[in-house]
Amino acid sequence: MPASVYLSAPGGRAVPEGLLVRGALATLEAEGVGEAELSLTLLPDGPMRELNRRWLDHDWVADVLAFDLEGPGPTLVGDIYVGVSQAGRQARENGVATEEELLRLVVHGTLHLLGHDHPEAAAGRAGSELFRRQEALVRRVLGREASAPGRGPDGDHRAERETGGEER
Repeated sequence: MPASVYLSAPGGRAVPEGLLVRGALATLEAEGVGEAELSLTLLPDGPMRELNRRWLDHDWVADVLAFDLEGPGPTLVGDIYVGVSQAGRQARENGVATEEELLRLVVHGTLHLLGHDHPEAAAGRAGSELFRRQEALVRRVLGREASAPGRGPDGDHRAERETGGEER
């Protein structure tokens, strides 16, 4: 079974569906995963905060939450929830397009589903292997080789609001 990615954006918000699906598929391919079924759901602040509170006992708006559903067999099955409003704020803070930040969060969530993690402390996140992979994949999907504005010399992600859900 090939990899399948389903995207939902309740509320009728226009989103770069093709870009986000390509980001998830590129991440799976780069990590050598051929069989997967992922759902991507873009949500506003209220539902993102509620998911974070209910499942991780964190009372704040997360930018991305990823849940490995551990289906039977070798197929990766997971849900990724992306905070579309939070992505917009982070994009402004980092001087990048909202579409790029949404892509970054989809790649980040997919990497978490695949077992990659980073330190909880903000100070260690930007230099982690997960963030290096994430930024390389974002550049690849966007067709760029250089760092984007608002990124460090290694393309690291400076906004450290990603908060959880990435636990497997």
